[in-house]
Amino acid sequence: MNTVLLLLASNVFMTFAWYFHLKQEGWPLWKAILISWFIALFEYMLMVPANRSGYARGLSGFQLKMLQEVITLLVFTVFAVYYLKEPFHWRYLVSFVLLMGAVWFMFTKRFG
Repeated sequence: MNTVLLLLASNVFMTFAWYFHLKQEGWPLWKAILISWFIALFEYMLMVPANRSGYARGLSGFQLKMLQEVITLLVFTVFAVYYLKEPFHWRYLVSFVLLMGAVWFMFTKRFG
C-alpha cells in the first residue's frame, strides 16, 4: 500500500508538471519549462522511493510500470476534467477497462 500511495502522490506532481501550463497561454516556453522542472523534482522525490519500496516487496519492474501507468491515467482523468475542463468521453472509459484487464493479466499467477 505504501508503494501505491507514493505512486499516487508522485503522479499528482507529475501531472501538474507536465500539463498545468497548458492553461497559461501567455507564459513563454522557458518559464513553463523551469516551473515544470521544479514541480517534477517533487515527483522524483516520491517516485524513486515508491519504486524501490515496491521492488523490495517483490513487485517486478514490469508490474511497477503497469501500476504507475494506471495510476497516471486515473490522476490525469481527474486533472483533465476538473482543471483543463475537458469532457470525459465513453471511449476513455472503455480504454481504461481494457487497461485494467492488462493490469489483471500482468499480476495474475494463472498463466505462469
